[in-house]
Amino acid sequence: MSSIDETNNDAVIEEALEAALSAADGERLTEIVESYPAQDTLRHVSRLTHEERGRMVSLISQEAAASLVEEAPEELAASLMEGLESPVAAKIMEELDSDTQADIVQDLESGDAEAILSEMDPEEAAGVRKLAQYDPDTGGGLMESEIFSFRTTDTVSAVLQRIASGDEDFERYRGQHPYIIDEAGKLVGVVSLRGLLTSKRSGSLAEIMLPPQTVTSDTTLDALETLFEEHPFLGVPVVDDQGTPLGVVSRVAVAEAALKRAEHDSLSRQQVSDELRSMPIGFRSRRRLVWLSSNIVLNIIAASVISAYEQTLAAVIAIAVFLPMVSDMSGCSGNQAVGVSMRELALGLARPADVFHVWRKEISVGIINGIVLGVLIGMVAWIWKGSPYLGLVIGLALAANTVIAVSIGGTVPLLLKRFGVDPAVASGPLLTTVTDMAGFFLVLSLATLFMPYLVTS
Repeated sequence: MSSIDETNNDAVIEEALEAALSAADGERLTEIVESYPAQDTLRHVSRLTHEERGRMVSLISQEAAASLVEEAPEELAASLMEGLESPVAAKIMEELDSDTQADIVQDLESGDAEAILSEMDPEEAAGVRKLAQYDPDTGGGLMESEIFSFRTTDTVSAVLQRIASGDEDFERYRGQHPYIIDEAGKLVGVVSLRGLLTSKRSGSLAEIMLPPQTVTSDTTLDALETLFEEHPFLGVPVVDDQGTPLGVVSRVAVAEAALKRAEHDSLSRQQVSDELRSMPIGFRSRRRLVWLSSNIVLNIIAASVISAYEQTLAAVIAIAVFLPMVSDMSGCSGNQAVGVSMRELALGLARPADVFHVWRKEISVGIINGIVLGVLIGMVAWIWKGSPYLGLVIGLALAANTVIAVSIGGTVPLLLKRFGVDPAVASGPLLTTVTDMAGFFLVLSLATLFMPYLVTS
């Protein structure tokens, strides 16, 4: 699909959503969710206010709401459930796979999660609570509790009939082989599809089953990755110490968890963690400032090395001490914006056509963080060197360069993607080069402007 087609499609979805929401037309909203790809719809839903998202999810059918929640990133999925009436949220939860249910419960406030669980079927709610207790990156945390299971006395014909029945619940068992359970409830075997098709229809499963490969609830993600690399399994059953099956962890779930971990590690290196632009600006700003503020200390240490040679320079050359601080701090801000854009591109929540929307969102955070960081570093320069005008020059330069950095960091990955360049490879170097140049220019040009005051102060 061309960028023009994507833009037109986006405009259609956006206008349709706005019109249906304004009219509180639940049938039309449901039709929109069911008619367009989930990622296209989610991209627009993520831009709605918290109240609008809650109203939309309340208006659409439970099945449509569940399909959105299933496809949404964890943070957005929890946001879609927050604020809903507990009975409404419970009905949507009952439409979700068990692993998604557990993820949402883990992401919600405990009071909100318990209010929803109390409205669900007691047995199903107990299963969700149990799943939510497992570490996310273990066999227990990645498994689905639904198991495609049969008894040892069942026949081959019974399994084939179940597979061919078109039962809606069968969708929950995708990627699973038939697992065989004995009278004591223990997992004793697994049957391959080839084994089913080549055996007598009247034969029992006990006659053709093979010993199952199993893992436990505390099996690590690394061990699961190794297991799936070594074997062509679509899924592996998770059992307790007695051999009773707890659920099944799929190859897809392990691959997604590994990708998420790698993504999280990358974002952590850029000092951004699980952020989306649909989150409140103040919340996003505070989370970034935690890391950015601490960077000031590290940069003061680096700058002190240059300062050791300051006595050999003219007094105004003290500005050079702060040059690396301005470029590095604004570079950190830009890298945070790059991280969020890369994440939203990967999740399908942003496209190259969204450059202006992304820039507006980023510049809001950039202005807030630029002012805060400019004041902080300006005070450091003033106290350290005893010159209020030096503090003013450095503070203004950092504030302006932060706005420039987040503007570049937020939009460059989308622009690179538009022109077929890998944003993961090119965004960082481009951001560093531009922010360094802009930082040096701002500091030196402002120093030139304030030169009389810097020399006399």
